[in-house]
Amino acid sequence: MAATQYYEGIGRRKEASARVRLHTGGNGAWIINDRPGAEFLKRAGDIEAAMAPLRLVGMENVYNVTVHVAGGGITGQTSAIQLGVARALLKVDPELRSQLRRAGFLTRDARVKERKKPGLKRARKAPTYTKR
Repeated sequence: MAATQYYEGIGRRKEASARVRLHTGGNGAWIINDRPGAEFLKRAGDIEAAMAPLRLVGMENVYNVTVHVAGGGITGQTSAIQLGVARALLKVDPELRSQLRRAGFLTRDARVKERKKPGLKRARKAPTYTKR
């Protein structure tokens, strides 16, 4: 890709972390981890969820988007990309903050997997009680 100006945003969710770059002068192409966006996010609705902040502000065909995402699973990566896109849009135009905030795209979902406790099978599941 040619050296163009870009706006960068970092998004995180669960164990996933995404670095999103919006390249100016684009046509709406998505590249995620050096693969086309639709090829990387195969589940129905994932690519739409990732580009929802762009669609909200009417800029889905204005920027080319490159993403480097690592860690977590499909859901966490999709949400991390969505947050990264929203944060990059803020660097493009800070006036979009209220619009993105109202739609819930700027809120970092802090829920992560709870740790396993000693004596339990999982975080909260206890072994089956036996009387005898």
